[in-house]
Amino acid sequence: MSTASQQYRVAIIGTGFSGLGMAIRLKQAGIQDFVILERSDGIGGTWHDNTYPGCACDVQSHLYSFSFALNPDWSRLYSAQPEIWAYLRHCAEHYGIVPHIRWQCPMEAASWNEAEQQWHINTPQGLIVAQVLILGNGPLSEPNLPDIPGLPDFQGTLFHSAQWEHNHDLSGERVAVIGTGASAIQFVPQIQPKVSQLKLFLRTPPWIFPRMDHDIPTWQRKLFRWLPLAQRLIRAKMYLLREYGAIGLVYKPERVKIGEKLALQYLASQVADPDLRAKLTPNYTLGCKRILLSDDFYAAVIKPNIDVITDGIKEIRAHSIVTVDGTEYPVDTIICGTGFHATDTPMARLVRGRDGKLLAETWHGNNAQAYLGTTVVGYPNMFLIIGPNTGLGHNSMVYMIESQIAYILDALRTMQRQQIQTVEVQPATQATYNAGVQKRMQGTVWNSGCKSWYLNTEGRNTTLWPGFTFNFRRLTRHFDPTSYSLTAKTDAKVAVPTA
Repeated sequence: MSTASQQYRVAIIGTGFSGLGMAIRLKQAGIQDFVILERSDGIGGTWHDNTYPGCACDVQSHLYSFSFALNPDWSRLYSAQPEIWAYLRHCAEHYGIVPHIRWQCPMEAASWNEAEQQWHINTPQGLIVAQVLILGNGPLSEPNLPDIPGLPDFQGTLFHSAQWEHNHDLSGERVAVIGTGASAIQFVPQIQPKVSQLKLFLRTPPWIFPRMDHDIPTWQRKLFRWLPLAQRLIRAKMYLLREYGAIGLVYKPERVKIGEKLALQYLASQVADPDLRAKLTPNYTLGCKRILLSDDFYAAVIKPNIDVITDGIKEIRAHSIVTVDGTEYPVDTIICGTGFHATDTPMARLVRGRDGKLLAETWHGNNAQAYLGTTVVGYPNMFLIIGPNTGLGHNSMVYMIESQIAYILDALRTMQRQQIQTVEVQPATQATYNAGVQKRMQGTVWNSGCKSWYLNTEGRNTTLWPGFTFNFRRLTRHFDPTSYSLTAKTDAKVAVPTA
């Protein structure tokens, strides 16, 4: 059955912090003609999908929230997933965003129609036509399973931490955990008391600092409700202290030696066994991989039912894991804490630009580039939030998200004010900008030699922002029309196609 397409000024992909924040700001600016395409049945993006035991944010609650929607009632210094998810649902309802959302409506494909100068977006619910496409899906949305021989043939239970099987009871089981990143160090302490044996396959130990999490006292929450300025001051202090971390990561890498000493002291205070401590000691520069926070990971791995295995995995058999030294470990369940497709986002294989080329082809698979992490040559009227080189190793991503939202909103205002139909960043502008980003990346701790998900297969850091976040905000404070090729609107009416 043929269904007429529906037309909007703006189509937003995703309802995480990026998509939801963009929608709220559009509505506050008086722009009502937009739709949000959400592939799941609930708001929240990564905070909807990741429900593993112990899931929480590693940025303080007061800082990891919208600047225009402070929450005085955070219960802990570092909020757990259920509380962050509830916060996002509240924001969607409070600002009237829910009616704009299409649930269980993933973007199956998006292509730029040059004749109409519109985006055609295919979804299970029909064709969406929009003048502007905003990708707010984020880089940590597609789970990455490890490429290990025999993994598909495993006969036990296998799942990724971002797709936790809550109906599966781990009690008394022999469990293997592959990966020790940000997710694993949160869920390992939660499942350790339940399992009979836990084999923790540790390829590269992370640098870990104590989180020092705690309840936020009732009196403080009351103060924040009565005096919002007090909460803003706390938020500003947190921001500045975290921003200080960029000095060692980017500008003076030698300063990370101080942090390394503190982290090793923390490890020594928690792990008495010298052999286990050696396994847990990083052999790369602090910050080269993601720095982790935990108050209970070390306390869990010293328990007698956990075995930390540093030998590489050779293969996975029907009911066991075999390491390169030939040792076979029988297991009932494998949990993969192996991260996401950060540098090779599958979303790029769904978007076709002005010349019909897929974004993945433009980026040569995983060599993503964009101007200000927001716009890409060959993709008119398309904006990215948390695009290439906007990730952080030291501060809150919500700050970067809001910076990009402000830039995109100013672009939309400029288009409306000057009667512009299309905006497309100029090739020279994008090339010059990215050359500058990569030049600043040289000498940072992220390029100090370790292998991390920050880097693509060629060793190029396409993920992180090499500098202070306030510098990024300065660059994105206003839309810069001179960096773009602009096409004026015409009076010709374009017929809306049918799907």
